[in-house]
Amino acid sequence: MRRIVWLIILAGLAMTAILAFSFVRGWYGDGPAEKDTTLIVPEGATLTAAAREMEKAGVISSAEAFLTRAKIFGSDDPIRTGEYLIPAQASNRAILDLLQSGKVIARLVTVPEGMPSILVYEKLKAEKYLAGAIGIPDEGSILPDSYSYERGESRQAVLKRMQGAMKKTMAELWPKRSKDSAVKTQLEALTLASIVEKETGMPSERRMVAGVYSNRLKIGMRLQADPTIIYPITKGKPLGRRIKRSEIVAVNGYNTYSMAGLPAGPIANPSRASIEAVLNPAKTKALYFVADGRGGHIFADTLEEHNANVKNWFAIRRARGEM
Repeated sequence: MRRIVWLIILAGLAMTAILAFSFVRGWYGDGPAEKDTTLIVPEGATLTAAAREMEKAGVISSAEAFLTRAKIFGSDDPIRTGEYLIPAQASNRAILDLLQSGKVIARLVTVPEGMPSILVYEKLKAEKYLAGAIGIPDEGSILPDSYSYERGESRQAVLKRMQGAMKKTMAELWPKRSKDSAVKTQLEALTLASIVEKETGMPSERRMVAGVYSNRLKIGMRLQADPTIIYPITKGKPLGRRIKRSEIVAVNGYNTYSMAGLPAGPIANPSRASIEAVLNPAKTKALYFVADGRGGHIFADTLEEHNANVKNWFAIRRARGEM
């Protein structure tokens, strides 16, 4: 009889141990999800509501079991609002830690160097996970870079970060400007930097191009930058055709072929590198430059040298069948 009692007791203890092990394993062991799953925790959502959504999504086996284990093993920290990426087979413990950490999915919107504000506006409008309306930002007010945002965040908040980054950059770079710089104000720096940005796609040329334009500004020579002709027509978007003669001679606040000095304002959002180039231009006597046929430019101090370089450039274009 005693043996039977002891066997029953041992069986009970074994069963208890198995149940306890299973209960603990349900917290620390792999979860049922076969693939990464996105979970949105809305504003004001409770852990109970989140658990029910996770059960529906197959991230956890049981909302009730998850909540029971969370009370025993988890912390009392609240879960945070946002969009989360729950990895495949994530344990109950890992899921709760994630929801309490606030490590939400970081989405990115990228502003390339030299992108005009109208295209930044269109890019932000096209981001389907952003909310709210914005106006077209001031040209040159945005620092080209990649910016993270959360699902449901306002477009205005993202734009504010972009503009804040530009203000911070200018505050840092302006005091370091060289005495050789031709610009007198931060707006002038942004304006000239936007022209440099549009005139060369080669980082190594930026300071040299800035040097040429700085020399022209100092002697009152017209900048004659093609992108300044296009800007009033398209607000920075591609023209998609050759510039017309009537547009070259058009008089407005931007066309540097028909006026001396800088245009009325930036024609794009310049990069940090182009701003640095304008504030610290290359020390050069060059006043001219033209394409070299290899993606860069060739620079000249005199008009005679420049005309020879232009002649060579035309010869290259004819050989390519472009003229």
